[in-house]
Amino acid sequence: MRAKRFWPAIGLFFLSPLVAEYLLGNLPITALYAVIGLACLYGGGAVLSRELVRRRGWGYPSLVVLALAYGIFEEGVTTQSLFNPNYVDQRLLDPGYIHFLGMGAPWTLFVLTLHTVWSITVPIVLVEAVSKRPREPWLGKIGLWVVGMFFLAGVVASTAIQLNNDPFVASPWQFAGVAVALVALIGVAARLGRQAVGGRPARLAGSVPAVWLVGVSALLVTSGFMLVSDLDVPGWWAAGIYLVGWVASVRVVVFWGRHELWSRRHVLALATGALLTYAWHGFPETPVLEASKAADLVGNGIFAALALVLLVVAWRRVGVFTPAGEMAATGAMADATIRRDKFGDS
Repeated sequence: MRAKRFWPAIGLFFLSPLVAEYLLGNLPITALYAVIGLACLYGGGAVLSRELVRRRGWGYPSLVVLALAYGIFEEGVTTQSLFNPNYVDQRLLDPGYIHFLGMGAPWTLFVLTLHTVWSITVPIVLVEAVSKRPREPWLGKIGLWVVGMFFLAGVVASTAIQLNNDPFVASPWQFAGVAVALVALIGVAARLGRQAVGGRPARLAGSVPAVWLVGVSALLVTSGFMLVSDLDVPGWWAAGIYLVGWVASVRVVVFWGRHELWSRRHVLALATGALLTYAWHGFPETPVLEASKAADLVGNGIFAALALVLLVVAWRRVGVFTPAGEMAATGAMADATIRRDKFGDS
């Protein structure tokens, strides 16, 4: 039994970089060999974040906060793209540049969103949907140590490669700012987790949006997010759109998530919409490594097709075609409503 428990962790270990770099279209299929090294960084971070949350009985809010912490760590320490004014010769910090921080507002919000949503959270939701033990730890102490060593190796390798390509090093106070942000976010994740374990707020009655509507909304919102970057919206306008989108999305999801009828299928619908955005975005995206147009398109098609297969399996696992559990919950809510209407609140 225990031998089978780690397979979802292995799946997550490799799914995270496949979504983050290949489905996005940032890397072509001809560079598939790099997935091993990328898995140590992306996959290691995803697995460790997920195991911490599930071992302590925390919920998705804590997971999303830890995903944000991962993004800050990768972009602030390993690649240092948050501070490098000429990262990969792109001048990414110039639009919306914040002089006293040495950062670009739109780039910071954009790249941290990529990691928070797609590099960590979406792969975890998908693998948990497929797993028979979605809320249980998948690894023992030895497994955690092994993944931790892989993650450390990925961090060291990624940092070394970046420094070899570009000798830029952030200032001590910028690194200190990253450290403060990480400690603060881990504290927030723990606080949210303790609140979840200690007793959730009263669940709200009433209906929730249809699952398909949640998925379509997620697809539209995440597609709009990517288009802001693709269309070269001016720096501070882009930053404002990203910030408003973040605040609005979080408030809406948190609100509906407090309802009794909000289910795993709604969470999977959010991940589905986001994954489909990466699937279509991979086709117009120009990879950072050279590849022929034909190879790039074939690779995009393969990764998009694999994403669709994974979604079909995930939806079947959560019972989208036979939603007996949710139908029963809906029936119970309807019965309660009828009783209140007929007899009044007791």
